[in-house]
Parts: sequence; structure tokens; C-alpha cells
Amino acid sequence: MTKEEFKILQEKYAEQINQIRLSAHELHDSVNQKYGEVHSYGFHLDMVVDAIRDFGHLVCACEEDVLPLFFGGYYHDSIEDARLTYNDVMRVAKNIMTEEQALMATEIVYALTNDKGRNRAERAGEKYYRGIRETPYAPFVKLCDRYANISYTCSNDKGKSERMREVYKAEVPHFLRAIDPHSDDIRFRVPKELVEVLVECLIDDMEREEREGLRQ
Repeated sequence: MTKEEFKILQEKYAEQINQIRLSAHELHDSVNQKYGEVHSYGFHLDMVVDAIRDFGHLVCACEEDVLPLFFGGYYHDSIEDARLTYNDVMRVAKNIMTEEQALMATEIVYALTNDKGRNRAERAGEKYYRGIRETPYAPFVKLCDRYANISYTCSNDKGKSERMREVYKAEVPHFLRAIDPHSDDIRFRVPKELVEVLVECLIDDMEREEREGLRQ
């Protein structure tokens, strides 16, 4: 799908996409979830979907998959953080799209829901990543989620943000291997175009200067 074709489909389904957006914002507001301690959680959801808007044409297989893809972006944390169950998510999705689309959308959300665990490593272990690799569009939505977190972290230079930048930087090689099923099915693609933008966020000024020096 071309970028222009994907944009046209976004315009065609703008009303439904906005309905999904508003309901996801309201959901996370209802549990008083914040992002970065100062933003409503919808700030993060919008960042994730901005990445879907910019890069979704690289993975979207057909028109019928547009709404599930956007739903997955807006609702990816709804089970993990907003107290919904799988069936709750399915009910919401069915109110907006067909049953087949709703199933795809709910499976994306379920795949991106962290496992129970005492720490970051346990919550995102091999079982978690296997579920992502086996679910259409889950690798891409997870990549958009990680990119949103990294770009926000790298736009804030001090304290916790700097610590998380180093955490994300150390995790990148394993993360990219873990989400990529290396499938010929476009729906499982991990676009190198988005990976390059993500990595660029993590390169500090010194590294950037060194890299530019090597190119000269």
C-alpha cells in the first residue's frame, strides 16, 4: 500500500478512528493514568498512533485492516493499565467494526499486554514476545509504542528520562530481535524505516558527531 493510499483510507474512516481515540482517552482518564507524570495518558496514545499514521502504509495489507491497526494503537495498554478484560476490549471493538476486524484488533491488544512479573524482564519475557511475533500487526504496533516512549524520553534530558534513555538504548538489539518473526507476510513486518528513526533518537550528540566524521 502506498503512503497516499493509506492516507486516503485514514480520511475515509476518520469518524471511526476519532471514535476509537476518544473512547481510549476517556478509558485511561477514568483510571487517572498519567504519562510522564504531567500528561494525560492520551498524550502517549496519540504519539503511538502518530507513528502508525506515518509508517502504517508499510505494513497494512488491505483496507479492512486499517481500523484494527488504529484500534490496536489506541487500546494497546487497555488490559494492562486500564482494567479491561479481553472480552471488554472485544465488546468495544465490535461497536465500531465488523466481528472479524474486532477479533484482529483485540488480538493485537492482547499480544501487547505484558505478562505478570516482578520486574521489567519478567513482564516482557520470551512468552510475551512470542505472542507478539505470532499476531498480525502486533510487531509493528509494539515498535510504534517503543518509538513513542523513546522519542518522549529523548526529548527530556534530565533525571529519570536520561536513565530510561540508557535502558532503552541497551534493550534495542534484543527488543528488535524479539519482535521480528522474519515473516514474508507484510502484516508481521518490522519496518526498517521506523527502526532507523527510533535508533536515531537514541544516538547522543557525541556519537552523532563521530558518525558524521566517519562519513567525511
